Amino acid sequence: MDFTATPAVPETGVRTVVGACPHDCPDTCSFVTTVQNGVAVKVQGNPHHPQTGGVLCAKVSRYHERTHHPERLLTPLKRVGPKGAGRFEPVSWDEALDDIAARLQAIAARDPRAILPYSYAGTMGLVQGESIAARFFHRLGASWLDRTICASAGAAGLEYTLGTKQGMRVEHFAESRLILIWGSNSVGSNLHFWRHAQEAKRRSARLVCIDPRRSETADKCHEHIALRPGTDAALAYALIHACVQHGWVDHAYLAQHTVGWPQLRERALQWPPARAAEVCGVPVAQIEALARDIGACFEQQTPVAIRLNYGMQRVRGGGNAVRAVACLPAVLGAWRHRAGGLLLSSSGAFPVQRQVLQRPDLFAASGQAQPRVVNMSTIGDDLLRSTSAEFGPRIEALVVYNSNPVAVAPESSKVVQGFARDDLFTVVLEHFQTDTADYADYLLPATTQLEHWDVHASYGHTDVLLNRPAIAPVGQARPNTHIFRELARRMGYTDPCFQDDDETLCRQAYGDAVDFNALLRDGFVTLPLPEAPFAQGGFPTPSGKCEFFSERLAAQGLDGLPEVLPNHEAPGSDPRYPLAMISPPARNFLNSTFVNVQSLRDAEGQPLLEIHPADAADRGIVDGSTVRVFNDRGSYVCAARVSERARPGVVNGLGIWWRKLGLNGTNVNELTSQRLTDLGRAPTFYDCLVEVAPA
Repeated sequence: MDFTATPAVPETGVRTVVGACPHDCPDTCSFVTTVQNGVAVKVQGNPHHPQTGGVLCAKVSRYHERTHHPERLLTPLKRVGPKGAGRFEPVSWDEALDDIAARLQAIAARDPRAILPYSYAGTMGLVQGESIAARFFHRLGASWLDRTICASAGAAGLEYTLGTKQGMRVEHFAESRLILIWGSNSVGSNLHFWRHAQEAKRRSARLVCIDPRRSETADKCHEHIALRPGTDAALAYALIHACVQHGWVDHAYLAQHTVGWPQLRERALQWPPARAAEVCGVPVAQIEALARDIGACFEQQTPVAIRLNYGMQRVRGGGNAVRAVACLPAVLGAWRHRAGGLLLSSSGAFPVQRQVLQRPDLFAASGQAQPRVVNMSTIGDDLLRSTSAEFGPRIEALVVYNSNPVAVAPESSKVVQGFARDDLFTVVLEHFQTDTADYADYLLPATTQLEHWDVHASYGHTDVLLNRPAIAPVGQARPNTHIFRELARRMGYTDPCFQDDDETLCRQAYGDAVDFNALLRDGFVTLPLPEAPFAQGGFPTPSGKCEFFSERLAAQGLDGLPEVLPNHEAPGSDPRYPLAMISPPARNFLNSTFVNVQSLRDAEGQPLLEIHPADAADRGIVDGSTVRVFNDRGSYVCAARVSERARPGVVNGLGIWWRKLGLNGTNVNELTSQRLTDLGRAPTFYDCLVEVAPA
């Protein structure tokens, strides 16, 4: 069987192939790979795709460097040294897969729930992400992974309020008159939205950045509101308070298309700007000025738009904060305009046939009544748990693909302890020998996006994208789908679905909802969606309305209204650790991807902690000096950048460096906790108290 499902690549000549960026970014770009004599020599933005506009970020424009990287894994490897030492020897694919299948079968014979897959967004592709892999683990009866590590708190907040992960179309931000960029460094992490924001700015729109850090985006906005981490809901309520007080309220829209306005109004009146300013740590005049900007748009009937992002939800009250912000467009009636409303994610607009792709029905063949679910955000604790009635069987085998949990999961000292267990059988599918790969028993070389088929949704626009393989797999690399097909065959699974090749899987992902011939022709298809999704209501909630008050939450014993919740680690709660820390991504990395691309690592320099001049002076820290950042969970050594990008009382630990490339073999997640958010069971990376001292 041809595992690439693509014709043979010509040995000579130059050609171009249209593909799609696989990375965890809202832009989901279409790109064009130039191939010369079977080698990818250039990756460029597709000029024919309106959302990409021929432009790629600095990271993905170097994707061919990543594919042909000298440290690329090119053969299966078996561990020969102690776990974590990163010592391996080459083995054949047959030897590796035969042994892996035998080890998994032996564990499954005792209890298949002791086997756990661990994956996330190393690729956002629907095929290489979760198709044959999901079928394999469902058929096996393995534990299910609760994939919470990035977006589930914000997703829950949207779904309880709007009923879906959907909002404005990104291109319509260009027509907005006031844009609130809330919890997003768009210049570095949402470049193509920023293009539309800049167009709006040229048309005299006002841009306001709401973010604890003075990011590159904040530099380019008219106003920056540097609130404390975890106080976004208080700011949202203060803005609603001002709308009520000044009559900037669309009563007709509220009456027809919302539920719970009297209750929301009453709670908002408890949050005058002065109270919110004290909680948020910003001047009351800033909140009042933003409220006036909103009011001016309301009075002039011009649209207000909010580009919300996931940074704000990585605290205890993150889900409720998203709920509070998501109420504001309905209060204003901003949804009436195609250039008004809110966008956090567009992923709910995509008619992905997940049941067809992932086949959860196969789980019944395992003979179990129900799956055991493990939260990926608590993997540190869970790998150290023993068998119990509450938890179930101890995790005996871990299969990691599309993720680097030793670097990215919170409280990484515990994650390392878990991965270092001698009795844990670990298989890692990877492109490079990452921090996680060092702990593998078997390390299997996976293909990159330039070497396989895939199809994509997006969470930042509304186009479906197709990725064609541009080159043959380098070395002995194999697609995820091929690896899991081969494991299924060795496990004796004869279900016909394991024979589906990758192009067939691409076709199954959307079924008849998307014209696959158009995807083959153009590389993308725009979904036929309304320009203003909630102009006439039609929210996919149980009530059919925007739910300020959620009966579903109330039925769970939770507050039906958005709450203002203090952080788990609220500033001032522990005098030993007086600084709050957030850990936004370094501009030249994407999560832990690209850290080993030398040109990007050179651009980033070294692991950095941004600290405000006043906080640095109090601690005898000078710019460029080496510092120790610490709390009860661990210690992280990095360089200090004394800068007003950090607000007083808050430090910014830029991530996510590989641990082994750090100054003391750790990264910023040595300090983060495994405590979860109010909604969505998500991690609280930005809810973290620390102290900083010269190293």
